[in-house]
Amino acid sequence: MNFLIFFLIFLAILGLGYGYIGWRLIAPSHLTEPWNTISWVALVTLFLIPPIGFFFQFNRIEAWWTNILSWISFLSMGFVSLLFTLLVVRDLALLTSLGVEKIIAFGRQFFEAGGRAALEADPQRREFLLQATNVAVLGAAGILTGYGLYEARRRPGVVEISVPIKNLPPSLEGFRILQFTDIHAGLTVKRPFVETVAEQVSELKADLIAFTGDLVDGTVPYLRDHVDPLRHLSAPFGRFFVTGNHEYYSGAKPWIEEADRMGFTVLVNQHRVISRGGGRILLAGVTDFSAGDFVPGQASNPAEAIDGAPASDVKILLAHQPRSIYAAAPFGFDLQISGHTHGGQFFPWNILAAVGQPYISGLHRHNDTWVYVSRGTGYWGPPVRLAARSEITILTLTRQNDVPASS
Repeated sequence: MNFLIFFLIFLAILGLGYGYIGWRLIAPSHLTEPWNTISWVALVTLFLIPPIGFFFQFNRIEAWWTNILSWISFLSMGFVSLLFTLLVVRDLALLTSLGVEKIIAFGRQFFEAGGRAALEADPQRREFLLQATNVAVLGAAGILTGYGLYEARRRPGVVEISVPIKNLPPSLEGFRILQFTDIHAGLTVKRPFVETVAEQVSELKADLIAFTGDLVDGTVPYLRDHVDPLRHLSAPFGRFFVTGNHEYYSGAKPWIEEADRMGFTVLVNQHRVISRGGGRILLAGVTDFSAGDFVPGQASNPAEAIDGAPASDVKILLAHQPRSIYAAAPFGFDLQISGHTHGGQFFPWNILAAVGQPYISGLHRHNDTWVYVSRGTGYWGPPVRLAARSEITILTLTRQNDVPASS
């Protein structure tokens, strides 16, 4: 039921966006037939492709042709999102300009005889501006989509963050946790991209590897080979995995079993103790914030995750969604490591990414707990990133107390 409501809301928002584009871009162009009909049919087709793609994904229909459909669907959705945004900005500018012109023309009627003539000439000028800016907006949306595609598909950046921990034992000073997250293998992300990520993770030689959810969009049989490069990762103090919401869309139980087969320690509301020298890290992991809606026995539970845990010097929580901090905060974690938001990917998708989340990217202080939110290692939906480069993160524990939070 929750998915149905989300789908209907998504369809309504999509319809408004595509309708606005038709109203402001196609209708004013005064195209002759058959080009006017072709333009409207093309727009309606682009509107229908994403829901059809989601239908196939929801019903786990997986084939080579659904991959092609995904590319068409998501790339067009990215282009249309940017086109819609630019059209709204353009229309606000034109509306402001029109208001200023009206005020000026109205004033001139009191001082100049030509004031009314200037006012009457405005419609022709506005028509020219509309047509010229329509062409400019189309070009700008195309350029931004191309650049955003390059940013989304390029090698993830490496982000290094120092996390100051109170009373950190000397033996844990400089302990390096590598976080990668939100790869979303399946729709437009395939094995070559996963291989690139696996190579980067191996090159960074961290003490511990943590994957914080949303590995896939698809079933184990279909995607096993695409994520297999991650099986070869290793770290002195282990590699750990927690579920994201997309694991539950794709079948959480099979993917938990597959992650375990690949050598990850899957923390399903569980913990492990990491010891180095005389220092001990309590590493806990919770299921996705929404897990209970899909598998009641796996509802996210920080209290359960640390139940029976021994005393430790540092308490760290792996939680896919940043908003898990609300439930986790009372349990005295020093650090929560999350993903999910993708840093917004690009405007206006970053507005949706921020809904319900306390933080969208970077290191933040929430009461007595540090919360780090990754921008994600892959992407979801439109293969577009603008001002939100994908990342692999190295979180280094330190005794320094003057390291500011970053965003």
